[in-house]
Amino acid sequence: MMGLDKIEEVLGTIGGVVWGPYLLIPLLLGTGLYLTIRLQGIQLVRLGAALRLGLLKRKDDDAEGDISQFQALTTAMAATVGTGNIVGVATAIATGGPGALFWMWITAILGMASKYAEAFLGVRFRTTDEVGEKNGGPQYYLERGIPNALGKVLALCFAIFAVCACFGIGNMTQGNSIASNLERSFMIPTWITGAALAGLTLVVLVGGIKSIGKVTAGLVPAMILFYVLGALYILLANVQSLPDALGEIFSQAFTGTAATGGFLGSTIMIAVQFGVARGIFSNESGMGSAAIAAASAQTTHPVRQGLVSMTQTFIDTIIVVSCTGLVIITTGVWNEIDPQTGLQISPSIMTGQAFTHGLPGQWGHWIVTIGLVLFAYSTILGWAYYGERNLERLVGHRGVMPFRILFSLVVLLGCTVQLNVVWSFSDVMNGLMAIPNLIGLLILSGLIARETRFYLRHDPRLEANRQQIETFMKGQPGWEEWKASERS
Repeated sequence: MMGLDKIEEVLGTIGGVVWGPYLLIPLLLGTGLYLTIRLQGIQLVRLGAALRLGLLKRKDDDAEGDISQFQALTTAMAATVGTGNIVGVATAIATGGPGALFWMWITAILGMASKYAEAFLGVRFRTTDEVGEKNGGPQYYLERGIPNALGKVLALCFAIFAVCACFGIGNMTQGNSIASNLERSFMIPTWITGAALAGLTLVVLVGGIKSIGKVTAGLVPAMILFYVLGALYILLANVQSLPDALGEIFSQAFTGTAATGGFLGSTIMIAVQFGVARGIFSNESGMGSAAIAAASAQTTHPVRQGLVSMTQTFIDTIIVVSCTGLVIITTGVWNEIDPQTGLQISPSIMTGQAFTHGLPGQWGHWIVTIGLVLFAYSTILGWAYYGERNLERLVGHRGVMPFRILFSLVVLLGCTVQLNVVWSFSDVMNGLMAIPNLIGLLILSGLIARETRFYLRHDPRLEANRQQIETFMKGQPGWEEWKASERS
């Protein structure tokens, strides 16, 4: 037991450095800001067209790929809309005060540019594997886009870190959240939840990305709508508290929060650190994971899927995270003292407490519990695909089916054991995934900006059909290379 404690302590120290104010946080924000400038504010200027293409049109006709643009979007959203949207937001606010929500918004806005860039590259440098499926993501575009030893090293590091991370943040921790909440709310033994989850996961994974895409296309919109409607009811019922809540968010983003009761208080740096860290934990912008799902999309040009994928961060953070944060602040739960301990309410139950305060009867408790179960299960499916694609990059297609079986069995393990070490390990692996990806985004930013500007000059509203795109792209640098890789 002491051995596990020591491992957890070491991992916590490493995680503190990786996610601290001197490494990953400035690298994430700096990369997002740099790409925002180079791409001329693409996340703001093209958001409307991107939402229309991704959510309304949903697919490019006669395009190469395995699943529709909408299914690729929901697969990526499945992996990101998880416990971070419920518990992660509460943790950020509990530690950094309401001002942390402001920095989560800033992270999302800048992160949309990073998300666009990595999804663009995921499609731009994707390949076709031996069974005819599309493969892409940092594990490919870092090596193919940076054709030297550095590119190979960055790609290899990303693939290893991603496979490790998928068993932590994308599997055991999510299963544990589901099992513990169902046991607490409905008295369902954790082993029963684990067995059911493992079986359901394996059934979906055996069908590959097409099966995952169909499940997430139905599950993700329904679960987000279910959760957001509950939050909006509370916000409308507490509409008189919204101006004060927004005032606290903006003022405390720059002044910090004074200590109250057992709450130790936070400075502006803590608000920034936890806002950025939990923002990235929630929407994964800059980590490179969403590019893996984007690479499977049926799209007629990398720019189009890059813009569709960019909307994932907008929906995840600007909509879902904002709903959670505003409910916690308007109900006053973020500053509530637990009468039994005399300390601030634990972040693990803070969101549930806020929804219970805001909704009649047990509705609030049920919405948070069911929402967390759905969010966490969808995360398992999304991360299973991420892990599979990276393992295939390392060992070939022969490793895919054994991985799917092992991944499903590990879900059962995650539901039935304590996971403090796994949480710490997951934080480290997630951070290490982002570093090679962000380096690659900076190196490849010139290519991204150049090809993006040319495409949007000819199709600013994303309404061109395949023939029109073929006509204006003919002879452009990189176009024939991409078309050739589509057939390889």
